[in-house]
Amino acid sequence: MKTVNHWIGGKTVEGASGTYGPVTDPATGEVTTQVALASAEEVDAAVQVAKEAFLSWGQSSLAARTKVLFAYRALLDANRDAVAELITAEHGKVHSDALGEVARGLEIVELACGITTQLKGELSTSVSNSVDVAAIRQPLGVVAGITPFNFPAMVPMWMFPLAIACGNTFVLKPSEKDPSASNKLAELMAEAGLPAGVLNVVHGDKVAVDALLAHPDVAAVSFVGSTPIARHIHTTASANGKRVQALGGAKNHMLVLPDADLDAAADAAVSAAYGSAGERCMAISAVVAVGSIADTLVDKIRERAEKIKIGPGNDPTSEMGPLITAAHRDKVASYVKGAAAQGADVVLDGTGYTVEGKENGHWIGLSLLDNVRTDSDAYRDEIFGPVLCVLRTETYEEGVALINASPFGNGTAIFTRDGGAARRFQLEIQAGMVGVNVPIPVPVGYHSFGGWKDSLFGDHHIYGNDGIHFYTRGKVVTTRWPDPSDAPAGVDLGFPRNH
Repeated sequence: MKTVNHWIGGKTVEGASGTYGPVTDPATGEVTTQVALASAEEVDAAVQVAKEAFLSWGQSSLAARTKVLFAYRALLDANRDAVAELITAEHGKVHSDALGEVARGLEIVELACGITTQLKGELSTSVSNSVDVAAIRQPLGVVAGITPFNFPAMVPMWMFPLAIACGNTFVLKPSEKDPSASNKLAELMAEAGLPAGVLNVVHGDKVAVDALLAHPDVAAVSFVGSTPIARHIHTTASANGKRVQALGGAKNHMLVLPDADLDAAADAAVSAAYGSAGERCMAISAVVAVGSIADTLVDKIRERAEKIKIGPGNDPTSEMGPLITAAHRDKVASYVKGAAAQGADVVLDGTGYTVEGKENGHWIGLSLLDNVRTDSDAYRDEIFGPVLCVLRTETYEEGVALINASPFGNGTAIFTRDGGAARRFQLEIQAGMVGVNVPIPVPVGYHSFGGWKDSLFGDHHIYGNDGIHFYTRGKVVTTRWPDPSDAPAGVDLGFPRNH
């Protein structure tokens, strides 16, 4: 059986803990790989390698850093398919979706390639007689990233390219459910010329996470995952004196006004709710239909959802793949099975879906729940699967109040032809990312990604300007240099003296 080991100091390092975790092909349910799970001692070894590498990398020129990043960008572009195949094999998402994930990660690599302009600093001259003030930004040292299973390539690339461009060294702890993509990304970095020890990948479970959170030589931690774990990461790492950005869960809403193009809204709802099998923090999981359009909108969503082809991610005809594990599939199904008892109308029930010849895969079909109550489990919890809830309100104001009452504030969208309503919405809604006739408003790489309320713990959003600020710290230098003409007697620098 294939074994995924750690990547430390620019090379593969076999796991020493003796503990391994299973990696499953979600389309078949078969365990295809085992991944080494690091002990606290192995995490410490990786951090020490990164700490040593920082002594030189932190002092390296911007030209040297960007040379590596430009080479990495070219290698990653050339290896898109190889990375996407690893994602499909271990996560299950369809190949086109996996390719899209790599493309979004590439955006952040491209941002990192332009780090020279982002780190220029500021200078004020003559703030007083012969006094200048400069503001500069410097790297933190060793920083860590803890990333989720749903985007095993993109989310790590939200972190380490910027961190490394800023002069830090990096220890990545990816999800143990689909670890191979992270190793591939690190190998390509080495091929691009990154010095050994600047990027390290340590696989593991809670033992490895807790070791990173407590390690005195880790200066900062980036995290993406569920809200309970994000809260734990933020609390624990902060208590250990670390800078933290911890992105949590979501319950993203799409408000559809009566004047909206309902065909476009239905298309958007289906792609945003069921794409990547709903396993993404920016998925639309709640549609809020305003006024009389609700019945028509639900019908249009149902018609489109029934046509989605579900199958293995490596089948070019598949539009949606399986869920990551059987346990997660069963948990998602439980929300659908309990929905009717909590007042919802089950328009589509995908819990019995399977694929012929691959019955042991982690399959589930598309589910659509109408007339969902805000006190139901299907609405309150982040399901993280292909389940779309529809809620109904009579007015725009009721819809906004419903959305703002949610403890989550990651992303939200409005569908309307009314510019005035859209403007009100983007100002009144309590969420970090807003789409206007755009269902999944993930910002491009040079803007930052992050939510509000229980969707973000920490002060900084991820990537963009916030990401650069997170991975650097400011320093202000005040300088006074006397004019050479004022030099003491006896020291002649060849400058004329003014008496």
